[in-house]
Amino acid sequence: MHSRYRAVYQQWQDNPEAFWAEAAKAVHWFTPPDRIFDPDQGVYGRWFAGGETNTCYNCIDRHIAQGRGAERALIFDSVMTGEKRVYSYDDMLVEVQAIAAVLANLGVGKGDRVIIYMPMVAEAVFSMLACARLGAIHSVVFGGFAAHELATRIDDSEAKLVISASCGLEPGRVVPYKPLLDQAIDMARVKPQACLVLQRDQLHAPLRYEHGDVDFGQAVEAERVKGTQVPCVPVAATDPLYILYTSGTTGQPKGVIRDNGGHMVALAWTMRNIYGVSPGETFWAASDIGWVVGHSYIVYAPLLAGSATVVFEGKPVGTPDSSVFWRVIEEHDVKVLFTAPTAFRAIRRDDPDGDLIYRHDLSGLRALFLAGERADPETLKWAERMLKVPVVDHWWQTETGWAIAGNPAGLGLLPAKYGSATMPMPGHAVEVLDDAGHPVAAGTLGNIVIRLPLPPGCLVSFWRADQRFRSACLEEFPGYYKTADAGLVDEDGYVFVMARTDDIINCAGHRLSTGAMEEVCAMHPDVAECAVIGVADQLKGQIPCGFLVLKNRVERDHALISKEIVDLVRQEIGPVAAFRTVMIVKRLPKTRSGKILRGTMQKMADGLPWKMPATIDDPAILDEIGEILADHGYSCNRQALRA
Repeated sequence: MHSRYRAVYQQWQDNPEAFWAEAAKAVHWFTPPDRIFDPDQGVYGRWFAGGETNTCYNCIDRHIAQGRGAERALIFDSVMTGEKRVYSYDDMLVEVQAIAAVLANLGVGKGDRVIIYMPMVAEAVFSMLACARLGAIHSVVFGGFAAHELATRIDDSEAKLVISASCGLEPGRVVPYKPLLDQAIDMARVKPQACLVLQRDQLHAPLRYEHGDVDFGQAVEAERVKGTQVPCVPVAATDPLYILYTSGTTGQPKGVIRDNGGHMVALAWTMRNIYGVSPGETFWAASDIGWVVGHSYIVYAPLLAGSATVVFEGKPVGTPDSSVFWRVIEEHDVKVLFTAPTAFRAIRRDDPDGDLIYRHDLSGLRALFLAGERADPETLKWAERMLKVPVVDHWWQTETGWAIAGNPAGLGLLPAKYGSATMPMPGHAVEVLDDAGHPVAAGTLGNIVIRLPLPPGCLVSFWRADQRFRSACLEEFPGYYKTADAGLVDEDGYVFVMARTDDIINCAGHRLSTGAMEEVCAMHPDVAECAVIGVADQLKGQIPCGFLVLKNRVERDHALISKEIVDLVRQEIGPVAAFRTVMIVKRLPKTRSGKILRGTMQKMADGLPWKMPATIDDPAILDEIGEILADHGYSCNRQALRA
């Protein structure tokens, strides 16, 4: 199929406002915008100024008004409980209106902030949409987050209300949420007026009615029985839809703000043009609503596009095994899967020959999209061989909300280059600059930036911290948004994201990409996944150090494997890399979204102070890393700073 990408990208370049005005026709407006882009509003300008709309209306009511109310909209599939349920748009409207009525009864209105601290259950999605229906601003905090981190988010957002659950479910254990929530509220300066608590069968939590606790199920059922109708509140296109916090280096979290109008226009455009998904088809983003992928592609984009979305409670491996993704795809007729590369590395580690894949009918699957961390070519090639569908690595961030660069299936796929996120998407003028802000030649490693203004759907600022947004993202390279990613654009315009700028190491005066070394390590047939960090060296400044997780059933001598990998890096990158240290580990420390905690490992190895990451999946892994570093002679700092 011939790709229309270049023609569409050119349309955007020729007239950005006309391009996004056309895209905005996919959205229902109570009042159409009077300006597509207003350069005088906000930090760098605002999209769709003067327009009034409502995100919940566009996700649910609009489809019902078009006669599609009986079509499936949300598929809940919990491996942890065995529960499966399909909700139509009509069903969703009942649930969302009932929750919205409860919120309104508790005093929540337009502009109020609501913290959602829940596991991956359908009620979490309904609660997000109920906030949007009222014009309230939701802030989802990953269920099970530490009390201190939750407290900082309650304080920063000045949350009026918290919606939570009695527990979350992890393989082999139940995680009580209520004690963490109570502790967070005790710590917080701002005291929410009420807490709605969803009681799960696996653990009932004692409610503190004197503190405003309300049983979620009972309150919502009462409104459901009454058939309470709650109309959608018109909000300005430029009003915030949500705040999503990312961990701040200063200990103060950064609240990324997403608006209503630009967010909807961008996401609706991506579903058809990037992912190639049509109304009525099923799209599955195997993520969590605590992360930006969950916001954009579990909740909002599929529903805006009239596609069915999958809400999955489980893990890619261990619930019960590495076949669970294939079962979900087959059972729910998933057309496009979007997940993190780390999920496929885990599946590949447990089932390297794909024996479990062949037991399922995946003939309906058209494409796999990977994002969240750089997709190493070996994992990508393995997925292509096993699934026999296009596998697309695309690149975006919490701040951008959708793909900066990718390979647009809906426009016709471009020829792929392994290791590249392919081409910039419309709205993103991607350039590479040196540290002084000068453009570099094609193929030269540098700082990846995006020319302002950012397109619709990207962050408009940090919550109540415009100057912090300017200083963190806009001031180092005037006229550009700093992605804080390092990489290159080749002579064909393909974007290669090699590492975070913090992960570029300076070895004896040579700037080297740890991502390029990881790519080589992953080429070894025994390696399931890997991480390369730069550690301090008196002679060279920094030298690379590799951490490798081997595939299951590998019984070869570890010392021999290590030598082979050192030789491979020397052969592929050259002796300039000074790659001599390899450590074989059982697992790598990661966030719950699958990002490897390279920065934390580097601080440990260098003996620097470090803080236990709030988003870490399993803190015990860092203890194991510390022991291995010590065994290799590093006088590492194994003690985390107190939060």
